[in-house]
Amino acid sequence: ADTVEDEMEMATVRHRPEALELLEAQSKFTKKELQILYRGFKNECPSGVVNEETFKEIYSQFFPQGDSTTYAHFLFNAFDTDHNGSVSFEDFVMGLSILLRGTVQEKLNWAFNLYDINKDGYITKE
Repeated sequence: ADTVEDEMEMATVRHRPEALELLEAQSKFTKKELQILYRGFKNECPSGVVNEETFKEIYSQFFPQGDSTTYAHFLFNAFDTDHNGSVSFEDFVMGLSILLRGTVQEKLNWAFNLYDINKDGYITKE
């Protein structure tokens, strides 16, 4: 099943990011920084988008000692802001922009969204 999904992902029209100027205006990155980020993103995700399974594989490389799939699932959902089952370069940049250069309030909102799993406006013990 994974092979079929991978083939389908590669067979889809490759995602083209919005103009760098627009991303530069929407994010807190310079055009040069966006170009560097894009090169790295395309290196890991040649189709221009990443599905959840690929995201988990990439994320697990940062934590080889343990199982990071559950946390990676929640992280993927936080980056996939339009909830279409994939993270585009734009999704990635906007999340990274908040995490790295956002205000304290923006960072808190992003983190709250990450942990508000059922999106009911509350973070419960469960």
